[in-house]
Amino acid sequence: MIALFLLAAAIPSTPDLGKAEGRCRANENGPAYLVDVVGLKDREGRLKLELYPDNDEDFLADDNILVAAGKPFRRVELPVPSSGPVELCIRAPGPGTYALSLLHDRDANRRFALAVDGIGFAGNPKLRWSKPKATAASAPVGNGPSRLRIVLNYRRGLFSFGPVEK
Repeated sequence: MIALFLLAAAIPSTPDLGKAEGRCRANENGPAYLVDVVGLKDREGRLKLELYPDNDEDFLADDNILVAAGKPFRRVELPVPSSGPVELCIRAPGPGTYALSLLHDRDANRRFALAVDGIGFAGNPKLRWSKPKATAASAPVGNGPSRLRIVLNYRRGLFSFGPVEK
């Protein structure tokens, strides 16, 4: 996981890249993920859902590089709702399998902070000290919306990550 966080801190991102392509539209029935967000630590900050190619080389890669290479990248970002269930919708470029990451950016600074923020992935892999494999963080999508559930994980103590214990 440390490598993931160092990589994320070192690579500049373009905050609006992928948003126009990722934003779901009313009454649209094309390929998309309807993501139920589970396990929010609190109702502070922003949520950022990102879609990547389903391979280890491109998973969590720099968004500028992915877009310049014509590879799939989408982003949806919104404030955490003050109450109620949380659902995000992100459009996929077409039917297939894609890797998804979800960040709970609690201080809304657009950077992952190991001690503060939460993170989750499609497939809900158990988090260790390196990024999960793309296949463990991926989900299929068909010609229409596909529902999935992502459980957020936060740092617990010095050496572990996991869902919020209630």
